[in-house]
Amino acid sequence: MSTAAAERRRGTAAARKPATMAQALTRAMRDAMAEDPSVHVLGEDVGTLGGVFRVTDGLAEEFGPQRCTDTPLAEAGILGSAVGMAMYGLRPVVEMQFDAFAYPAFEQLVSHVSRHRNRTRGTMPLPLTVRIPYGGGIGGVEHHSDSSEAYYLATPGLHVYTPATVEDAYGMLREAIASDDPVVFLEPKRLYWSRSDWNPDAPSAVPPAGRAVVRRRGSSATLLTYGPSVPVCLEAAEAAAEDGIELEVVDLRSLVPFDDATICESVRRTGRAVVVHESTGFGGPGGEIAARVTERCFHHLEAPVLRVAGFDIPYPPPMLERHHLPGVDRILDAVDRLQWESRWTESGERAAGPGRAEGDGR
Repeated sequence: MSTAAAERRRGTAAARKPATMAQALTRAMRDAMAEDPSVHVLGEDVGTLGGVFRVTDGLAEEFGPQRCTDTPLAEAGILGSAVGMAMYGLRPVVEMQFDAFAYPAFEQLVSHVSRHRNRTRGTMPLPLTVRIPYGGGIGGVEHHSDSSEAYYLATPGLHVYTPATVEDAYGMLREAIASDDPVVFLEPKRLYWSRSDWNPDAPSAVPPAGRAVVRRRGSSATLLTYGPSVPVCLEAAEAAAEDGIELEVVDLRSLVPFDDATICESVRRTGRAVVVHESTGFGGPGGEIAARVTERCFHHLEAPVLRVAGFDIPYPPPMLERHHLPGVDRILDAVDRLQWESRWTESGERAAGPGRAEGDGR
């Protein structure tokens, strides 16, 4: 390595310091707005207040109210306005204040946003990003903690991204804003304050959306997850390792496009899979993911693909949400149910799972 290259490398490392996901998202919008005057941010309280979670903090001061605009409390009107802006050559970035607040705008997403490029036979793209803070874990009441990704996943024409790291928050939001297709950008609100060493002036490159990432290597089974459940799965993998079970953790990163190749490579190698997400089990994304894995990996599976999900209920009150959200114990219980003893397995010696004594009830 040359002296100059070494100096640059030391300078970059020295510039890395703890940053939150919220700060990375703010920087992504700021950089996009600075580089491209067609990028506009709009939503409820995004200007003067800087957003409920302060993710748009400082943008109105730097770029003015014409480019970071406070809107009325009318989600359908916000998104409808953004559709018109995108049609006329702008790149609007819409903030829906909370996950369930986006429901009044859902008709715009289904009827117009998702279909417009196809409706015009590709002649008029719709470069529109819809940022939605989603998921639980912050003690929010109903309409403030929904995991509504299944609705967007089931709507052809939408891309659906959901970062789980500071680096991905920056890189994937930049990619979403630059895309000529509409992107629903789901931000795990309980990870807004998660920290990682990061250099905002020289952000590390991340894989493109549509590429899953293996966050932890393992050989016993694969945990397929995304967004707010990624750190929970990593914690579960740490706990399982104490019992000799090596769980691989795959962060999907985006639900549309979907990375079948990375996911299936992992499952074919481990032979077992558990899908983990906060959304409901019935009709949730886990059903589609399990089906895709089963179709592509059937002859490699040593057990059915299992799901650990939120319960099939409206989001519970804050005091009860810890029971509703997938946690380490529920994930490990699912791992225990992965048919470690079966006539389909290679050896009966795997009776209670790798490293577990028979009858261990953990």
